[in-house]
Amino acid sequence: MTASIQPGARADVHYLLRLGDACLVLSHRLSEWCGHSPILEEDLALGNIALDLLGQARALLTRAGQLNEQPLDEDQLAFLREERHYLNPVLMELPRGDFAFTQARNLVAACWLLPLWTRLQHSSDAEVAAIAAKAVKEVRYHLQHAAEWVVRLGDGSEESTRRMQAALTQLWPYVNELFAADDVDIAADTSGLGPTWASLKPEWDAAMDEVLAEARLARPKDTPHVYAGRHGIHSEHMGHMLATMQSLQRAYPGGVW
Repeated sequence: MTASIQPGARADVHYLLRLGDACLVLSHRLSEWCGHSPILEEDLALGNIALDLLGQARALLTRAGQLNEQPLDEDQLAFLREERHYLNPVLMELPRGDFAFTQARNLVAACWLLPLWTRLQHSSDAEVAAIAAKAVKEVRYHLQHAAEWVVRLGDGSEESTRRMQAALTQLWPYVNELFAADDVDIAADTSGLGPTWASLKPEWDAAMDEVLAEARLARPKDTPHVYAGRHGIHSEHMGHMLATMQSLQRAYPGGVW
């Protein structure tokens, strides 16, 4: 039996699902590095970042499920939705890529999540504010870790510089979705639940530019296209990822340990 969030669902549910799904999907992509990182320390570091993001996703999905007209738990929302009902930005679902791509995406995501979690600490929803108070501490580390690697690789050898610049170029067309405003955002801002994603852009720009300058990397040119993952329209990669992520729950519906 699948779980779904209908298009007419409350705006606050959609707002929380967008962020929860972003954390969930990025967490899964990072988990794919387990046993494959270039050094053991990074195997542990990326695994810990993935766990932090999974914890944030669990808390947000739980809260969204409580607010939904038909109550749903975190497992139903994580594992029993169809692809079109996931609301994460497409950026988060892109394949793992090489190590440079992973660290570049982690930087993009952390520079976005830090100001978002910082503002959510003042959410009108006390539960969301409590989730944010913990998450903001975790994301500060995520940002520091990613920035150090982007600088190390960007200002490193000719090969590492080439790969990091290529990773940024590949990621950049997906960035606009992180800052697109719509009615869900406006409703969340009006109610005090959370800020519009568009309002995060100046802080994201400043944080990214600071790291790129230190890494001696060129900022890619902006593109006008805006992807629509947060409206349930995903890339060809999402279905393949979900087939793996949902396999156990699909094989043993309702199974418990």
